Amino acid sequence: MKNRKSQLGMLIILALSFMSYSTLKDKTVNLKESTVIWKGYKVGGEHTGTVNLKSGVLSFDGSTLTGGNFTIDMTSINATDLTGDYKGKLDNHLKSDDFFGVEEFPTAMLAITTVNGTNGNYTVEADITIKGQTESISFPLTLKDNTATATLKIDRTKHNITYKSPTLLETLKDKAIYDDFDLNVTLKF
Repeated sequence: MKNRKSQLGMLIILALSFMSYSTLKDKTVNLKESTVIWKGYKVGGEHTGTVNLKSGVLSFDGSTLTGGNFTIDMTSINATDLTGDYKGKLDNHLKSDDFFGVEEFPTAMLAITTVNGTNGNYTVEADITIKGQTESISFPLTLKDNTATATLKIDRTKHNITYKSPTLLETLKDKAIYDDFDLNVTLKF
C-alpha cells in the first residue's frame, strides 16, 4: 500500500511538473518577413536603411512574453535612402572600422533580460552587443497576433563608434553625426 501511494504521489508530481512547463514555448522569428530599419542622424539630415536578422527567438509562458535572443547580420547593413555612388560609399563606410567594423564583428547580438507588462504591451530590458561592447537598454515592445514591434534607441559611443561624434569633436559640429540611432523592428513569427 505504501509503495502504491508513493507511486501515485510521484505520478502527480510529474504531471504537475509537465503541466507547469508545457506552457513555456520558444517561437522562431520568420527571418524573411521580419524587418530591422535603422535611422541615423547628422547635422542637417538623416540616413535610413536596413539590416538583416541572422536568427531570432521569442520566448513565451503561455501568451506572455518572457524573453528572446537575436543575432543581427551586420554585413547586410544597407542604406535605402541613397542610390548610385553615394549609396555604395555610405554602405562601405558603415561597414568600415569607423562604424561597425563588420570584418572583425560580422554580427551584433540582443538578449532580452527582463520583460514587464501584460496584454501585449511590454517594457523590455535587454543587453545589446555591437563591436564586442555590451550596453543594457530598455524599450517598449508591442505584441499583437504573431507580430512584435519595437523602437530601440542605441547610443553608438557605448559601442566604441565615435566617428564624428559631437561629444568628442567640438570643432566639427556642423559635420557631426549624432550619437543616437534608431532601430525600428518588426518581428513576424
